[in-house]
Amino acid sequence: MKRLTLSCLMAATLALGLAACGTGTGERALSGAGVGAAVGAGAAAITGGDVGKGAVIGGGVGAATGAATDSNDIDLSR
Repeated sequence: MKRLTLSCLMAATLALGLAACGTGTGERALSGAGVGAAVGAGAAAITGGDVGKGAVIGGGVGAATGAATDSNDIDLSR
């Protein structure tokens, strides 16, 4: 259980960092949705849950996070 928690925490941190990729709000929301869907599906697969539901939930959370971040929050081009 400790390993699963650590894996989910690392995935969420990565998703938050990558959600700020893009110059516009729409681009960040789209990249966040993609990363979130991948993380959600992966987490569901590892825990034995429904992969489709995990992807939908992760995509929604990722899109919201991407839309909520500002392009100045995280600048990966530095």
